Formats: sequence, C-alpha cells, structure tokens
Amino acid sequence: MMKFPFSPKKATLSIIGLLWVLSYFWPVAAQAQSVPNDSTATVAAGKHYLRSSFHRFWWGEHYRKVWAEPVQVPFLWISKFQGGVEPLKQGGSFQTKNLRLVDKKGREYVLRSIDKDPSKALPTFLQKTFVANLMRDQTSVIHPYGAFIVPALATAADVYHTNPQLVYVADDPALGEFRAEFAHTLALLEERPDGNWETISSFGNPNDIVSSKKAISQMVKSPTHAVEAGRYLRSRLFDMWLSDWSRREDQWRWAVQKKDGQTFYAPIPRDRDHAFFKFNDGVLTKLVGVFKPNYQSFDKTIVGSNVTGLIKSSRQMDSYLLAYLTREEFQQAALDLQARLTDQVIEQALQTWPPQIRELSAAEFANKLKSRRQDLLSAAEAFYKEINEDVLVPGTDAQDTFEFQFEPDGSLLLFHYTHSPDKEKKLIHQKKFLPKETHSISVFGLGDKDTFVLRGTGKNKMNLKLYGGEGTDLLEISPGFQLKGRKILVLDEEDGNEFGKHQKINKKAYVPAAQEFNGDGWLLRHRLH
Repeated sequence: MMKFPFSPKKATLSIIGLLWVLSYFWPVAAQAQSVPNDSTATVAAGKHYLRSSFHRFWWGEHYRKVWAEPVQVPFLWISKFQGGVEPLKQGGSFQTKNLRLVDKKGREYVLRSIDKDPSKALPTFLQKTFVANLMRDQTSVIHPYGAFIVPALATAADVYHTNPQLVYVADDPALGEFRAEFAHTLALLEERPDGNWETISSFGNPNDIVSSKKAISQMVKSPTHAVEAGRYLRSRLFDMWLSDWSRREDQWRWAVQKKDGQTFYAPIPRDRDHAFFKFNDGVLTKLVGVFKPNYQSFDKTIVGSNVTGLIKSSRQMDSYLLAYLTREEFQQAALDLQARLTDQVIEQALQTWPPQIRELSAAEFANKLKSRRQDLLSAAEAFYKEINEDVLVPGTDAQDTFEFQFEPDGSLLLFHYTHSPDKEKKLIHQKKFLPKETHSISVFGLGDKDTFVLRGTGKNKMNLKLYGGEGTDLLEISPGFQLKGRKILVLDEEDGNEFGKHQKINKKAYVPAAQEFNGDGWLLRHRLH
C-alpha cells in the first residue's frame, strides 16, 4: 500500500497555504490615498482588501471594492462631541478596536473601528501564519457601511435601534492614553444602550436599559417580569431580512418598562457587523459554508434552510422568548413587516450612504432587500416550525402551576399559572400544541413548590417530559383523566415530591445538571446566563 508523506489534513492545509501565497503576490490594482482637510478626511475603510482575480476566485469577491473606495468622512473631536466626552475604557472583542466614552450626563457611547482583525482571536502560534492572513482577509465579507442604513429601515419596521455615525477620529489630546491607538481611525460612533436613555425614542424612551443576562434572569425568577414577545419576534424577522445571523444574547439590550405591577423587557438589537454578510462567492468560502450553516449570505432569498442557519446562534433564546406565540402571530408579524418596508423606505435608507458607496452598492441592496421582503412570510413559517419542533418551557422561581389538557385529536393545551401572595391563581401563558408541529415538550418547574395538573380524555402524540424543581412539587391527576398513546415522563430529583401513580406515567429518578432545577441553573444549562 502506498504511504503518503502528509496526512490528508496537513495536505489540505498545505494546498490552501499555497493558494494563499500565490494569490497574495498576484498583481493588484493601484490604491487611493487618504487626504485629510480641516473638517473632513477622505479615507478608504480597507484598501488592503483589494486583491487579484486569482485570489478572488478562491476566496471570494465579497465587498472588496467597497472597502477600498475612498469616502469623505467628518472628523470626530471627542473634546467637542456632546459638549465633550471622556474616554472610559478600551473593550470589545479581539476583532475590533472599541472605546467607551461617557458624556457629562453619564450616558455612554461606543467608538468601534470599521476595520477588524479576527486573526487576533487565534492561538499565538497561528498569528504569524497564512491562517491569520486568511482570517484577516475574510473581514471583506462584511459591508463596512451596512450598519448605517439600518436605522432608517428599523424605524419603518418599528424595531428599536442604535443610531451609528461614520466618523474619522481626530488626533485629539482628550483621547489621553488611548490617543495612539484610536487617533486617525475610521470608526462607527453610536449610543451604548445601558442605563437611562429616556430622551432617545429609538430605544423606546426608557429610564433603564439592562443586559440580556439581567433581563432573562429576572424573567425566570419572577412571573411579574416578562419579555415583549411580539416586539422580539418582529425584531428577529427583521434580522432575517437583513441576513444578520450573529444574534446571540450579547447582541441585545432590553428597555425596562413597568405597567400595572408588571415589568416588561423590550428588545434593543445592537451591533450590526454581520448584517448583509457576503460569503458564498468564492470556491473555497462556498465550501466552508457547507460546514458553517450559520454563515448565511445576503442574497435574494430567505428559504427554510436559510432560517436554520440564521437562528443557529440565538436558537435557545428564540425558543425561550417565543415559546407561547402562535403560528398566526408569526404570520401577522411577517405581513406587517412586508407592509412597512416599502420600496420607498428601502430607497431612502440607501441614500444615507456616501455617494461613492451608493454607486457601488445601492442597486444591489435595493434589489435584494425587495426580493427578500417577499420571502418574509415563508421565513416566518420556517422560523415557527424550527422553534416549535422541540419546545422548552421553563417556569419561574416562584410558585407555578402547569395544567395540561389532552384532546382527542392529539393536541395539547398548556396553561401556565402563577400564584399571588394570597394564593390566587393567575393565568400568564397558554398555548395549543399540535402533534404535526411539535415532537417534544419539556416543562421545567424550577424553584419553589410547583404543581403539574393532568386532565382530559385525549391522546398523547408528543414526548412530554415534566421536570420538578427545588421545593416539594406535586403531580395532580384530575378525576376522569384518561390518556391514550404515549406515556408521560416525570423526572423526579427525589427531594420529597408528591408524584402520584398512573398507568400512563413513567417516573424516573433524576439528578439535575448544573442546578438546572432553579432559574440560574436553567439559564446556565441552556447557555442564556
């Protein structure tokens, strides 16, 4: 048998490295220079992304011409902005230079470099290799000016949003210790949604904005805290329209709104770096996309398979926050977005770009956004199916009652009640689950004493799992309860629960992982902490 001197993995890396070396030294076009004047600078976001046709064949055309096109940008003097702001700290990911600023009223802003260097996230031994150069080159999949058209689109869609400005950071002594790092940087400047922003309508004029960790922690601790699910759904469909696939929990902040003794959390999307992503236009990048389905490209369609990738980073949060919304509510949200996002709205939003960028991108974006708008209804349908196939329903750390009404057609009505201090039950959620849509439902009691009530004379066609929680929980079987079909699985952590016996109930001893039977543990297990 013939033996190869390299393993297939090493051979593949060698071939990729050779292709990169060849493409790196292939001739490229001449690049424009930056010419600053008194009030503006003419700069290109990333002239280094202009590459040869050979390189582009393998690694994609992406938005290279846009990155290399010089545009006129106003200077930002932080000593003058908002009457003078003070730099607080450098932060952000490995990819982006990020500087937090605070004004005299205590409101914070974020200054983020337009160009990025994802190679800094690599292990040290790879940061001087062709792998790092390839990662840096692939920043060109991002449209450097995409975030600046989002506010006009989001306003029309009734989706909360930040208000980014394109700036060129002046060499201002007020930058202090950050002067060397940030002076002469093309950057995005926007509000940092945190704390009191009651003067900003694009945040809903809240007097408090909190992180996802704080908002979701409060929701699982107390039934008096809840998400504005309809607004979150509209925001998520809007994300799909923009082909923004990076929507994990840190990409959101939550406006706190109090009404009639309840606290509601309204979603504020932030960080649109991955909107309008263009990845599948090179031979090798298209191949990578097969193994990275979340790398969704901004094209003319949003089909069912696109939705799977678009929600990959946020699926747990989507499933939790949208668990009780109906198919009809998903459809109505899509129809409402279609009506709001008119041709005129799209074309006016594209006018916010510098003239040079409009020349390069406006026609393409207008065509794709109008086409994707037609797919919003089918995207909403695919989204609903994805998160309703296997449903996770947590209770709260307060006393909860879950009632299950089994119907003859195999459907299941779920009612979630909470209890006031005087023990009065109050219905907070309900939904009808259909076996043609839902394969399994897992209900978590979490903290305090919880009750599961089984009633009806129906047929169980779904895998129903009931998890007790901290405290002594009760399984109550109503008179006349009769069930055909699958058995119900009750997982008992054996801390004094009162789980009755029935021929259609399987009881199983269970040791919770990561203390999942209380709110904090459930968040940790499902990566929402």
